[in-house]
Amino acid sequence: MELGYQLSSEEHPAPDLVGYARRAEEVGFSYAVASDHLHPWTHRQGQSPFVWSVLGAIAQATHRLRLGTVTAPIRRTPPYLVAHASATAATLLPGRFFLGVGTGENLNEHVTGEWWPPSAIRREMLEEAVEVIRKLWAGGTVEHFGRHYTVDNARIYSRPLEPPAIVVAAMSVEAAELAGRIGDGIVAVSPSAELVQAFEEAGGRGKPRYGQVDACVADDEADARRLAHAQWTAPAAVPPRLLAKLRVPADFEAVAELVSEEQVAERIVCGADAERHLARIAEFVDAGFDHVHVHQVGADQETFFRFYERDVLPRTREL
Repeated sequence: MELGYQLSSEEHPAPDLVGYARRAEEVGFSYAVASDHLHPWTHRQGQSPFVWSVLGAIAQATHRLRLGTVTAPIRRTPPYLVAHASATAATLLPGRFFLGVGTGENLNEHVTGEWWPPSAIRREMLEEAVEVIRKLWAGGTVEHFGRHYTVDNARIYSRPLEPPAIVVAAMSVEAAELAGRIGDGIVAVSPSAELVQAFEEAGGRGKPRYGQVDACVADDEADARRLAHAQWTAPAAVPPRLLAKLRVPADFEAVAELVSEEQVAERIVCGADAERHLARIAEFVDAGFDHVHVHQVGADQETFFRFYERDVLPRTREL
């Protein structure tokens, strides 16, 4: 099992994310994942730098840390653009970049002014998008005239020696089955054995399985719970069916008002009890995940790094 670090682009400006990636490498995390958002979940979070620029800067600031991003190559960033950006990122991070893809959220994708399709159609779009990306990574001139995308005589010249892995995000069994069919791995935010089983039965057996743990490390657990409730209620507690449909940060703020601090604390590990953090990571391991990245809520990342370096990372071999 490998332990990674979540670069929360919704909460931190680009220069800070570069520094946090460097610290993650220093303390012993093996990989990091950065989200690709145009908007943060709420106005309070207040950030959302362009992930491809951030990855380029991190590539120059780290040496061993593997990096990936989870993007939606279906509307705001069409597949030919994602293929180009990710190929360049892979040349800057030889052997240590992977591309995460998913069906996206209306929060980021509605800005094109186009219709927001239901999840089944978005999965269909994602499957075709991955096909386009792989064609462009293979080299040569690509002509693609599909149901959702047209690519007319496009070629990517700056490519890595080996194409990066494509890891597919899944919040449903249907998405996990798609990940097993078209992906080189799966990434999820809940410790669901059902998702892992669907992924493996659809062709994912033996491929990497990534899971995300949300945490808020602070010396005082009550302070951590208050911060987690104020800063990360929306993505932690909004049901998956609603998460992909809400349109603007104000929508998430309205829904967050309905969620209690206790409900958020059930989803986010709050405080500095190493046993509780290890237990949450173990939930993912027991469900079949072999990579787990941890997201620290809030501005105080250094307390998190020191705590994990001292009390959690040395014990992950027990899992």
